[in-house]
Amino acid sequence: MNQPLGYLKEVLSNYTDRSDVCQEIYSIIREHDFTTEESFVRKLSNEQIDFLNKILPDEIDHAREVEDSERVEQLNEVFELLY
Repeated sequence: MNQPLGYLKEVLSNYTDRSDVCQEIYSIIREHDFTTEESFVRKLSNEQIDFLNKILPDEIDHAREVEDSERVEQLNEVFELLY
């Protein structure tokens, strides 16, 4: 699995019990073997992109707080493509 999407999948697992949109995104990652983050983002609906735009800044900030620079970098790679 693409490493940034692996980190994203891990983050999403914290939200799947609270959000149907999150469950959809999680399923997309699980069911497809994306080689790039771009190919993943192209699969997303506007609603799914909006969801990620809401949660990723907080997740990236949390990774910075715990000094997990690898996680910051990987999540940022996905986040930057959402615009």
